[in-house]
Amino acid sequence: MTKRIFIVGTGLIGASTGLALRAAGFDGEIVGTGPTERTLTIAQSIGAIDSWIARDAADAAAAAADIILLAGPVLSILDWMQRLAPVLGEHQLVTDVGSTKVQIVKLAAKLYNQPGNARFLPGHPMAGKESGGAALAEATLFQNAMWLFTPAPVTPTTGATPCTLETEWREWVTKFGARTMDLAPARHDELCAWVSHLPQMLSTALAALLEDAFGTDAAGRAEIASIGGRALRETTRLGASPYSMWRDIALSNSEPIAASMHALEQRLAHLRENLRTPELKEEFRVANEFRVKRDR
Repeated sequence: MTKRIFIVGTGLIGASTGLALRAAGFDGEIVGTGPTERTLTIAQSIGAIDSWIARDAADAAAAAADIILLAGPVLSILDWMQRLAPVLGEHQLVTDVGSTKVQIVKLAAKLYNQPGNARFLPGHPMAGKESGGAALAEATLFQNAMWLFTPAPVTPTTGATPCTLETEWREWVTKFGARTMDLAPARHDELCAWVSHLPQMLSTALAALLEDAFGTDAAGRAEIASIGGRALRETTRLGASPYSMWRDIALSNSEPIAASMHALEQRLAHLRENLRTPELKEEFRVANEFRVKRDR
């Protein structure tokens, strides 16, 4: 039975997880750490964590926890995995919320899930906002969202069944109101490139294009603001996401993202070349069919 959870990174996802744990009935201790005292004090003030410690004292806090949640960007997660592995034991579970999984799973195979070492369960909640930070955290952030897992393959050393803490963590995620799915790491990164990373890059490109075209044109900006309706707002909404949220995703999933962007570039070129031909109608038919099948 889990008595202590240590959250490394108390931004939007980490703090929301703390709030979701409390809302779901977790009555143990939740301790946090992170890069700034301001974020940690906010997380504590909203009840996402009971207490916090500085990063330089995190090893001892991790060693005393049952479950350690790594809730930072991907490169930060990789750093923490290496830092904490020597101080953790097989009675502990480490899990994460990283947006890409191949690199995390590869490192986990070297440092975790071996006799005497802590277990590692890679995870990724498909939830978030355009901006981050503990101040925006919500206990309901994961309700009806998909929480993906990319567990290590079964080997003679990892065993045939999940550890008790792994099963318990999956149960807590379900209590958050989230749905769950297991995927192979490479499949996860490929799918997320299409359904999450490509939409972000598209929105960023469009918002940046509009800024280049109208950024210094006060009259043009006013006209865009007046006539740009729901379509423009929704299409550029993700463009408000900060680079700090996406740098590690781009670095750790470059090839799948580039492949999806290349495919989109080709499709846009096809549309451009067929603006005056019946092929445009066919493109709309195919697009409509995708939405119909998705909404069934």
